[in-house]
Amino acid sequence: MPVNAHKESFGQTADGQEVFVYTLANSKGLRARITNYGATLVSLYVPDRNGHLEDIVLGFDDLQGYIQHTACMGATVGRYANRIGGAKFTLDGAEYTLAANNGPNHLHGGIKGFDKVVWETKEAVAADDEAWVKMSYLSVDGEEGYPGNLQCTVTYTLTNADELRITYEAHTDKKTVLNLTNHSYWNLAGQGSGDILGHELMLHAEKFTLIDKGLIPTGIIASVFDMPLDFTRPRTIGSRMRQTGNGYDHNYVLKGTPGELRPCADVHEPKTGRVMEIHTTEPGVQLYTGNFLDGSIPGKGGSTYDKHAGFCLETQHYPDSPNKPNFPSTVLEPGQTFTSRTVHRFSTK
Repeated sequence: MPVNAHKESFGQTADGQEVFVYTLANSKGLRARITNYGATLVSLYVPDRNGHLEDIVLGFDDLQGYIQHTACMGATVGRYANRIGGAKFTLDGAEYTLAANNGPNHLHGGIKGFDKVVWETKEAVAADDEAWVKMSYLSVDGEEGYPGNLQCTVTYTLTNADELRITYEAHTDKKTVLNLTNHSYWNLAGQGSGDILGHELMLHAEKFTLIDKGLIPTGIIASVFDMPLDFTRPRTIGSRMRQTGNGYDHNYVLKGTPGELRPCADVHEPKTGRVMEIHTTEPGVQLYTGNFLDGSIPGKGGSTYDKHAGFCLETQHYPDSPNKPNFPSTVLEPGQTFTSRTVHRFSTK
């Protein structure tokens, strides 16, 4: 079966905008579905060690699920993924105030972030060994409090090497800050199959950003060794979770040079044999273990997503970087091109 790409209707928003879902398939049977509402990964069907395909991404059966719920499932998150402390930052002496939508802090772009807008689809293409869909969005100057007209594109590519690549690009006409990520909740045993505590995880990170009670970095970069945050060798996600309190919601400092594609994480689900390897150009990754899922969100096919029903590995710049001068900069200037790439590679063992 050759690679292919096609689109179908996914419904309409309240103001009458038609939304589509695009299906990308490779020659080995992997299948990704992406909607231009929030530039969201709706599903990803991946075989287990016996060749059985299962959807490994938490989400919803229809557009209304993505409109009604705020968990950002599968979505492209921006302008600033993760948190900005005090919901404000300063650029060139000017203070910008953002929505305080997470206690006193700003989270995932605000009240109506990139996950809640309809993106324009540039193209859906199938080539010899890969299929891709490219989407774009113009975030106007002042939207959610951010400066600059920001033109963003995100491209999802499914390859015959069993890779899902997510590539971002952006330009601005005014100095601004930017941090984009994908917020998929993964369960390699299949969405709706239970918790992810038995998944084996290794992170290519020996340090993390220390946080306060509001999950805002203090500015200190600390070692993970001798802590329950240590995933420098494979461990089950649940093996030391009780020592963290509610679960993992931490930003890890990845080894290597930011801007270069390099290893980020390796995840293995023992029952099905599915393996997911992540490579990224980003300096960090947020491990989040679905701590606030409580069974109240109706998922696909009648599933309910209880606590720890999925995990996120959000490749990113560090939280609150605009207020932490010692962190890698998230400033984007006019004339510059923001680029970021994350690759998910699937196999079995």
